Formats: sequence, structure tokens, C-alpha cells
Amino acid sequence: MSLKKYNQKRNFNKTKEPKGKKEESSKRLKFCVQHHLASHDHYDFRLEFKGVMKSWAIPKGPSYNHKDKRLAVQVEDHPLSYRNFEGIIPEGEYGGGTVMLWDRGTYKLLEVNKDSFKFTLYGKRLKGNWVLVNIKDNNWLLIKEEDKYANFIDIKKYTKSIKSNLTMKEIKTKFSK
Repeated sequence: MSLKKYNQKRNFNKTKEPKGKKEESSKRLKFCVQHHLASHDHYDFRLEFKGVMKSWAIPKGPSYNHKDKRLAVQVEDHPLSYRNFEGIIPEGEYGGGTVMLWDRGTYKLLEVNKDSFKFTLYGKRLKGNWVLVNIKDNNWLLIKEEDKYANFIDIKKYTKSIKSNLTMKEIKTKFSK
């Protein structure tokens, strides 16, 4: 796992995104979800794994309905420090748009192989057992497993950052200055 692709896609003289360098994973693995309003509105789901944040773009965002299978397109690995990023990626830069830290927490890895990750999330908004299943190439499905948190909440009700308590519009205004 390398951050070479991540670094090649960004001009760090223009973006405030953290530079990619591999770090040691902590004992308590971390995850984050960032609401990303770029060319397409989506959620970026990131799991700490072997010194990087494995990353997937989820067009419709995660769902607590265990019957939903949400497309999750795997993108390049991100540095661990990205899990705290919130702000603006400048227009014209890769991923240009507004980024809100929508959720974060720790997770327990239950099982991993080349075609799936099974894990338990301990976030502020996402909780319980989930699975990412590879269906073809970079296309995966994010599925909420049936547990006590299934059908827990509708994620659309959360419109403010867990980091700054700002909306997407407020983040754009604050970081555009």
C-alpha cells in the first residue's frame, strides 16, 4: 500500500490536504466518513489499515437499512492524518469541493480477505457491524449487517460536521476566505 498515487494527484502548494506519508497504525484502528461535495455529491468512507486510510467513495452514503447495498468505489489510499481533514479542496484540483467531517471513531476488524472487510464501527453516527464486499475491480458494496443498530437512523438527518458543527455551506464560507 502506497501513498504515491495520492501525492501525485495533488498540488500541495494549492491544497490544504495533508501530504501523504505512511505512518504506523495505532492499536485502536480509526475510521472516518467525510461528506464531499465535489463534481458529484458523495461520502468518502475511510478505514485505517496497515498505516494508511483505505478509501471508498459512496455516492448515496452509508445506510442503516441492512437490505441496502450501497455502491462503494475504491479510490487511492489516503494518509492517516486525512481522517481529521475538513475544509475546501480548491477548484481545479483533484476532488475540488467542500469536505465535511461527517463521522469518525474507532473500529474493530473482524475479518479481512481480498474480497471483503468485516468490521464493527464505534462512531458518533455509525455503529455496529458492517461489511465491504468486492464485486468487481474497484467496485465494492457497503452493507449494514443485521444487528441491534440496523435501521437505527436515517443518515440524511445529520447535516452538520462532528468536528466543527458547521453545515456544508458554512464550511465553504469559512474556508473560502
